[in-house]
Amino acid sequence: MEKVMVAILMGSKSDVTVMEEAAQILKEFGVAYEMRVLSAHRSPKECTAYAEAFRKNGGKIFICGAGVSAALSGVVSAHTTLPVIGVPIDAPPLNGMDALLSTVQMPPGVPVGAMAIGKAGARNAGLFAIRILSLSDPSLEKRLDQYREEQRKKILDTKL
Repeated sequence: MEKVMVAILMGSKSDVTVMEEAAQILKEFGVAYEMRVLSAHRSPKECTAYAEAFRKNGGKIFICGAGVSAALSGVVSAHTTLPVIGVPIDAPPLNGMDALLSTVQMPPGVPVGAMAIGKAGARNAGLFAIRILSLSDPSLEKRLDQYREEQRKKILDTKL
């Protein structure tokens, strides 16, 4: 069994349709991940325990998606020194603006890398995690270069 490198956490099961975008890109690159529902507010003890144990289990990066108050990424960051990437979920009543502000307005000493709101942000979170991992994995770096070349070709091959 491959060692899990990335934890994709979300505050609610309803966030899975957004966070699957991060999972899909990690899957495309062959990066082992696991997805969990852990709430900063409704399961704080379990959330903290998971964040504290992930590095010991060989994990490298957290991707945290949450809506409304979006405290999940901050709580995880407060309990680890691993990189934490926050994905604001586009949820009512403010369509993710509240989650965006909660994700980017972290106090000094508790860093969270914030992505865009919603599915685009989740996909970019997966790609950003891959970029981080590629710093110490030449084969992953090569696949990332190939991916970027494919993206470039798609744009150049576009006919209007």
